[in-house]
Amino acid sequence: MDNTGYVPEEPIAAVATALAPAALGIIRLSGKNSVQLLSKIFSRPKALNDAAGNTIVYGWILEPRTLVKTGETDGGVENAESDEYAESESSENKAQPQKIDEVLVSVFRSPRSFTGEEMAEISCHGGTAVVTRIFDLLLKSGFRAAERGEFTFRAFINGKTDLTKAEAVREIIDSRTKDAGVKAAGRLAGSLADEILRIKKLIVDTLAQIEVEIEYPEDEETIADAYNKKNLEEARDALAALESSWKSEKLYQEGARIVLAGRTNAGKSSLFNALLKEERAIVSDVEGTTRDWIESWISIDGIPARLFDTAGLRQTSDKVELAGLESTRQLSDEADLILYLIDSTAFIPNAGQKERDIVDAIDRDFISARKEPVLFVWNKIDKVDSTGLQRIAARLSERISLEEDALAEEQKRALAESPLFVSAKTGQGIKGLVLKIKSLLLHGKESARVQAGLGSERQRVLVQSALESVSHALSLEAGYSLDAAVQDLEDALDALGELTGEVTADDVLESIFSHFCVGK
Repeated sequence: MDNTGYVPEEPIAAVATALAPAALGIIRLSGKNSVQLLSKIFSRPKALNDAAGNTIVYGWILEPRTLVKTGETDGGVENAESDEYAESESSENKAQPQKIDEVLVSVFRSPRSFTGEEMAEISCHGGTAVVTRIFDLLLKSGFRAAERGEFTFRAFINGKTDLTKAEAVREIIDSRTKDAGVKAAGRLAGSLADEILRIKKLIVDTLAQIEVEIEYPEDEETIADAYNKKNLEEARDALAALESSWKSEKLYQEGARIVLAGRTNAGKSSLFNALLKEERAIVSDVEGTTRDWIESWISIDGIPARLFDTAGLRQTSDKVELAGLESTRQLSDEADLILYLIDSTAFIPNAGQKERDIVDAIDRDFISARKEPVLFVWNKIDKVDSTGLQRIAARLSERISLEEDALAEEQKRALAESPLFVSAKTGQGIKGLVLKIKSLLLHGKESARVQAGLGSERQRVLVQSALESVSHALSLEAGYSLDAAVQDLEDALDALGELTGEVTADDVLESIFSHFCVGK
C-alpha cells in the first residue's frame, strides 16, 4: 500500500468475504462519515444515523432513482442530499428506489472500532451479483475501494494495534492447522507485544541507572561497577529465547516438506493415504504403479506439512519411470525430512530363499546421496508376526557396522534407533510415527509455547539485532566509557521499537500490509 500522500479517515469500502456463492456476504466500511454516506442508500436512514456504536440496524439497500422526500419507510430515502440519480422533474411517474437486498448493518463508532474510526459492516446475502452491486453503489456514494490491508493499517496508525498484532492477523488468515492458528492468536492477543514491553523496561531501567552514574560519578565514568547488570542479563536471556523460537514458529506457519521414498512396492502410497486419511494415491501390488509424484497438505500433530508420494526405487529402463525416479531425487533434495519405507516382509524369506540385505545397493545409492534427515520406516507389519519383527530388529543392529563407508553418521544412527514398525493398511504404529516425525522436525524441542514466540522473519532480524546490542553492552569491560554501553542499549531499544512499529519506515509498512487480503 502506497503511503505517499495517504489521506487518513477517507471513507473506504471492501468486500470482506470471498466473491463466491455463499449464505452471507460482508462488506466493510471505515472512515469519516461512513454511516452517513451509507444512509443515502439505506431504507431507514434516520435509524442508521442515530444508531449507537456496537448496534445492528435492519433494513434494505436501495438503488436511488430519484429524490424521494418521504418519511422513514421501508421503501423511501429520507433527506436525500444528492441528486446524482435524479430523473426529470417533469416525469409524471417518478421511479422509486429499487430494493437491492435485505441486510443487517453493524455500526461501530469512533474510537471503539477495529480501525479506531467510524465503521460499518453490511451483512447481506452472499450471491456474487448482489454483493458486487452493493459494493458498486457504495463507490458511487462517496467511498473509495480499500487497498490490501488498509483496515489493519488504519488500526495501526490510529493506535489500535501494533505491528506484531497486525502481522498476527495475516498469520491467522493463513494458518493451516489449529495449532498454527492458536500460536497466531496468542500474538494477536498481545503475548509478543507484552514480552517486548517487558524487555524494553529492563533496558530502560538500566539506561536510567547509567545516566545517573554519568551525571553524578563517584570516580570515573567507566563500566566497572557502574550499574547492576542483572536486568540486562534477564533482557539478554529473554531476547535469546525469542530468537530461538523462530525456527519452530516458522515451521508452524510455513509448514514442512516430507518426502516418502523407498523401493517399489514398499507401501508408500498406502502410507500416503493413511497419513492423509483419504484414498488419494492409487494403491496396487504391481511394482512401478506410482510413476510421478503427488502431494497434499497434512497435519503432523499440529504442524502443517506438504507430503509427497514418489516413484519407487528400482533398476529400470523405462523412460517414464526413470523420469519419475529423477523427480524423487529432486524432491528429496528439497525435503525437510525423508521417510524411507522398507517392506518388512522382504526380510522374512520363504524356505530356500536368501535373506535380503538390510541396506542393499539400490537403498544405499539413494540414501548415501542424501543430506536431509532420513527416518527409516518398516511397513507391512500386519503380515509379519512378533518373532519376525524381533528377527528384523536383531539383524538390523548386526548389520549397521557393515555400512561404515556407505552411510553418513546421522543415517547410521537413524537405522540403529528403535525400528519404527507400521502398517499403513491397518493403521498400526501410525500415531507413533507422527509423533516421531514431529520430534525430528522440531529437533526434539516441543514448540507448544505458553510464552511469546516470533511471528515473522522481520521480527527475528530485529530481535537478533537487539540481542547483539545487549550482549555487546554486557561484554564491555573496565576501561570502556559508559557512553559505549548507552549507545548499545539505545540501539537495542531502536530495534525493539521498530519491531512493534513505534519507529518504522514507510517501505517496511508497505511490505507488511501489501501481503494482506482486501477487506483486512
